[in-house]
Amino acid sequence: MAERVTIPVGRLNIAASRAGDAKKPALILLHGWPHSRALYDGVLDALSVNFYVLAPDLPNIGDSNGAPSSAEKTVLADVVLKAAESADAHDILIAGLDVGGMVAFAAARDHSERIEAAVVMNTVIPGLDPWEKLLADPRVWHFAFHKVADLPETLVTGRERAYFDFFHDVLAGEARRIPEALRADFANAYSRPEALKSGFDWYRAMTADACRNAKPTGIEKPLLYMRGDADKRPIEPYLEGLKAAGVSNVHSRIIEGSGELLPIEAPAEFIQALRDFRAGLGTGV
Repeated sequence: MAERVTIPVGRLNIAASRAGDAKKPALILLHGWPHSRALYDGVLDALSVNFYVLAPDLPNIGDSNGAPSSAEKTVLADVVLKAAESADAHDILIAGLDVGGMVAFAAARDHSERIEAAVVMNTVIPGLDPWEKLLADPRVWHFAFHKVADLPETLVTGRERAYFDFFHDVLAGEARRIPEALRADFANAYSRPEALKSGFDWYRAMTADACRNAKPTGIEKPLLYMRGDADKRPIEPYLEGLKAAGVSNVHSRIIEGSGELLPIEAPAEFIQALRDFRAGLGTGV
């Protein structure tokens, strides 16, 4: 049964849901925007059969408190890895959705000695193809809006639920699959002014993320790129972008019948995909 824990990381406190035996290989599950760790509540117990699972609220979101030194994804990756290591995680598979996927990539790129593998879900990585093409897509207008100083906070404060629901409805394969209680949890996770700002700061840091990621480096740890089939964009440019960035061991998987929120829309398939990927690393689960 999952439990809530709070893990100090310097001056930060990282809240996480934890399930499973710490002797098992660890699985870190990272949410994106505008989500919280509640995204994974429905899959934690099933995954704990095979993994020691930690699903944190990203720094300053939800029950996590304290702003990180930067919203750059390499910094966020270091924070969540320190939290997991403090909670006795080992043989770490780090998996992230949306912005959490950018953080998981940063873990593979910049902190590879601390993980076994990474999973990037339903996102584009700043600086990697097709980043520039995606930014030019009018359907991705919010990346530019969220980068503007102060204005998003001014317009969204007090309207978090309505604003977030717009994205949930657009990005889900079927919006009705996202429960009312979960939508309320997500909005509540950003109700503090500092939490809402931290979420927008992820976008404000993406220019720096892109500059860092655009410099190819050797990334030998296995990486799975996974998405729901409601996204009709071809997956091949994303895989080629990862390879060009130096990822030498790229895998891919498309989950049928799902949009962006894989653990909500297709939980059984999501769980099986993580089990299959971990088993294929050679140590078995």
